[in-house]
Amino acid sequence: MAIKTIPRTRRIGEQLRRELAELIRDELRDPRLMLVSMTSIEVSRDLAQAKVYVTLLDDPATRAERVAELNRAAPMLRRELGRRMRLRTIPKLEFRYDEVVEHGAHLSALIDAAVAADASRHPNESSNDDHQIAVHPSNPELET
Repeated sequence: MAIKTIPRTRRIGEQLRRELAELIRDELRDPRLMLVSMTSIEVSRDLAQAKVYVTLLDDPATRAERVAELNRAAPMLRRELGRRMRLRTIPKLEFRYDEVVEHGAHLSALIDAAVAADASRHPNESSNDDHQIAVHPSNPELET
């Protein structure tokens, strides 16, 4: 279910992202978590929960372990956010691995493979340089 984004929750989400990046870097001091990148944060309308989507430049086998470490540190991070931010309620943090980047890379690889397969099937066709622009006969100014 998609959470409707309203300007206030979006602003709070961006502030949470900035503060969390600083807290993870300075407070956790775990070298394994230095390569964490937050892609987005979804904050509920009542500010009770925030889903923090992260990507990791790490071995795929250890990603679940790193996300679990972040979730174990979530109460401490929430407490520190409460000290830094002026909000009545600090959202409960839930870290999730964001597969969008991997999915995009996979789609890009599929497109590249399809283009290469198409090029190998039609080797006699030339590149885009030989395409001609159609000119409407009633407008001679467009001719090149």
